[in-house]
Amino acid sequence: MTTQTKTLQDLFMHQLKDLYFAEQLILKTLPKLVKAAKDAKLKAALEAHHGETATHVSRLEQVFELLGKKPAAVPCEAIKGILLEGDEVTEEFGDSPVGDAGLVASCQAVEHYEITRYGTLRVWADELNLSEVSRILSLTLKEEYSADDKLTAIATSKVNLAA
Repeated sequence: MTTQTKTLQDLFMHQLKDLYFAEQLILKTLPKLVKAAKDAKLKAALEAHHGETATHVSRLEQVFELLGKKPAAVPCEAIKGILLEGDEVTEEFGDSPVGDAGLVASCQAVEHYEITRYGTLRVWADELNLSEVSRILSLTLKEEYSADDKLTAIATSKVNLAA
């Protein structure tokens, strides 16, 4: 049996497909999180992030196009697990005063996952001399950091105190 040598380009494509799956799943999940949120600022932030996430999906499709590939997804067990854990927190704490604090924590776990993936892909795009791809990934990476910062502000200004 011969094994084909894998390249950074191969790994980049695999992770891109992984992230495409993750963003699509997040997009489907966000309306449920909006519904679960009790705090008005948290609800508004999640609604706004739903729109941003739709843009993130479109940007990933643009990256695939720049690479001459059809958009494709591979199942991402990591994001499935993070979202499942969020569901468990919402089920257990959603009707109590700490429900929104748990929701923020769950959403930040998603943001941190996305920050890690976008950051890695951006660096690899630079290594692969894919400057336009890097630029697109950087836009989304900044938005993911911003979303995380907004969640922290909501948590520390009101939600955690209410909990």
